[in-house]
Amino acid sequence: DYELCEEWGHLYPVPREDLINLHREHLLHLLEMGDMEKALQLLQRIEDPGICLAISEQSLDQHPNLAASHFLADYLTAHFYANLTTARRNEIQALYIGSKVLLTLPELSRVNYYHLSSRPLLMLEQLLMNMKVDWVAIAVQTLHQLLAGQEVGFTVEDIDNLLSKYAEKALNFPFTSKEKRS
Repeated sequence: DYELCEEWGHLYPVPREDLINLHREHLLHLLEMGDMEKALQLLQRIEDPGICLAISEQSLDQHPNLAASHFLADYLTAHFYANLTTARRNEIQALYIGSKVLLTLPELSRVNYYHLSSRPLLMLEQLLMNMKVDWVAIAVQTLHQLLAGQEVGFTVEDIDNLLSKYAEKALNFPFTSKEKRS
């Protein structure tokens, strides 16, 4: 049905908003089905870059599943980096990085941290608080690789400070002095 509507749009004038809505729904449908190749082909078929940007951003704002969010954040960064405001750019890159970190976690645990996908530093802190040290090690390694030369609102130093803070708390042993009894 989406493809028929797309063909109809080529033959008859369709209002811009309706065209954006059609393509957005089609894109989200393809992404939900896990067909990233057809989703990419759909975006490449759209001739007007303004419409393509609107479709991609609106689709991302609908908070699709993890793989779809990762795909859209990557697509927006790769194709429309210059068209985005600095705040929006940082938001999308943080979502890309957060989704990449989420993909390193065990599949059954991802749902517990999905709500933090746009805030990778907070996700890292949550993993530390939940004592998921092995996961933190992988997440930190992934973050270090992804942050090389990127501006996303936090730096490698912020990660190191967070790790230092929790390492200090882990070594803080509260104790009470006991009286010696004879």
